[in-house]
Amino acid sequence: MDDDVAAITAAVAGIEHGFKTQQQIARDYAQGHAPDDAYAVALHLLDSEIVAVRMTGVLILEQLATIRPSLDLLRDRVSTDPAWQVQEMLARAFDAHCKAIGYERALPLIEEWLDSPVRNLRRAVTEGLRIWTSRPYFKQHPELAIRLLGARRADPENYVRESAGNALRDISRKYPDLVRAELASWDLSDQRTVQTHRLASRFLYD
Repeated sequence: MDDDVAAITAAVAGIEHGFKTQQQIARDYAQGHAPDDAYAVALHLLDSEIVAVRMTGVLILEQLATIRPSLDLLRDRVSTDPAWQVQEMLARAFDAHCKAIGYERALPLIEEWLDSPVRNLRRAVTEGLRIWTSRPYFKQHPELAIRLLGARRADPENYVRESAGNALRDISRKYPDLVRAELASWDLSDQRTVQTHRLASRFLYD
């Protein structure tokens, strides 16, 4: 295992932008090794001081979503990582886990993370499921996706509001009337809500 960790680290350590290389390495490793072994390697990668290496660890966890769930690890450890790049991978991994169990079945989990006091967990949901209405279940129930995102309109964290607003903007391309109705119910005396409204309504009133 130590040799594998060293090899992966050497392969990605110099990467400063993007994640395609890490994604391919994670996919190949997860597919070529027993789930428990791949999971153990991912744990070691998460200990690295190098951002690209930690990203690869999360991407391995994403690949293992259907056979070696790691939600506790993502929630309790990955969400505390200070690197925004790792948080982008957290969003991907969360979506992979929702897909693995089915989005309808994942609703309690989605709502739990959206209500979490941890900002990175809230943002992992709003960002990870984009475009929400391209996902099974939400494709048939766009109004639910809109309601869940709208609940984050006054989130205390700017980057969560931005993610929610942009996700609603995405949905408005296909469901403008539904998004317009949601926005009409918002209290625009709140400045946080105003910011989210501005993003969400970008394609509605041009």
